[in-house]
Amino acid sequence: MSRLFPDVFRNPSIRASMIAIFTFGMAGAMTAPYRSVVGIRELGLSDGLYSFLSFISAAVNVVISILLGNLADRLGEYRSTMIGACLFGIVGYGMVYAFPTAAIFVISGLLPLPIYGALNSLLFANARAAMHGMNRSDMVTANSGVRAMISLSWVLIPGITGLLLSGASSMLPAYLFASISCLLCQGIIVFALPKRTGTEMAAAHHLSYLGALRQVVSPRISAHICGVALITSTLHLNDALLPLIATGAAHGRLSDVGILVGIVALLEVVFIIVWSRIARKAGQMTALAAGTIIYAVFLSLLGFASEPWHLYALTLLAGMGASAIISIPITYLQDLIADRPGLGSALISVNIFASAGIGALVFAAGTYVTGYSGTAILSAVTGLAGIAIIGLLHRGKDR
Repeated sequence: MSRLFPDVFRNPSIRASMIAIFTFGMAGAMTAPYRSVVGIRELGLSDGLYSFLSFISAAVNVVISILLGNLADRLGEYRSTMIGACLFGIVGYGMVYAFPTAAIFVISGLLPLPIYGALNSLLFANARAAMHGMNRSDMVTANSGVRAMISLSWVLIPGITGLLLSGASSMLPAYLFASISCLLCQGIIVFALPKRTGTEMAAAHHLSYLGALRQVVSPRISAHICGVALITSTLHLNDALLPLIATGAAHGRLSDVGILVGIVALLEVVFIIVWSRIARKAGQMTALAAGTIIYAVFLSLLGFASEPWHLYALTLLAGMGASAIISIPITYLQDLIADRPGLGSALISVNIFASAGIGALVFAAGTYVTGYSGTAILSAVTGLAGIAIIGLLHRGKDR
């Protein structure tokens, strides 16, 4: 049994972080599939306003993640900031359900929910702090386990939410469910997460909030983030391309898209653990390079899919590659500011924002020059360019 569950998961703080991040993932998995439906169709937002709100919300989340991460490092403990972030989630989701108007939806998306989104990096920061003194391989295993819980929530929760709301005239109850999941997350943080003294992990040299922002955008950090963002942008590109190719060139149905996403999410849970074992033996860079190449092969073949069975045949490659790309960069990014777990983990949010932006640019350029199939191949090239940049950065560091 210990081979299936490594000793690192016996750490109470890591175990509690895993359960908490599952409930964090629940809130997103309950609402993300229906967010545009609620905002545009039920509450009357225009397409342009909804897109602008999504962009500003993501930008606010990045800034808040950096500020809260730096604050947590200065305090030397993460419970206070996590409890605060959870409260914003309870209020943010709850107010949309209780007062369903376009204005409330916009207000919730501009402040409470982006602040709640910072809980993602704070939970990883708390787990990172609990790894203090561990060797590199155990860190990769622990981060992989924590990240797997988000994938697990996306395997289980969308289907359950859809079943509960089947036949309902409104998707707004999903926001009530999300608020309850935030409350559960709050309970785990308050009652299950071991307390740390403020002096235990406090950063030796405090950074001002502007200093923290400057460190994040410094050339040394931003170059590595650029490489990682190019790799992880392939996930955003696949999210956009798969439904279009599945219902277009591959002659599939919308129901196929849901099934394919579910299969890949389930495979991700399995392969995240597999990649952590590979990283322990072969090294983090080797594992990330292998995963990126596998996902690039998947995207290239996706561009040639012409039948539904082609897509189902590609799910194994998709699950293998995606699991490496969503799990291994977490430790890589945290290592960029290793002495500050909060600020280092905030780079996860920075990477999500940057990779989404790169993905949008590649999608726009690819679909302008060629079709969806050609854009899939261009996406593969984007991922390979990212791993090449990281390889060059590491080669320069070794000299």
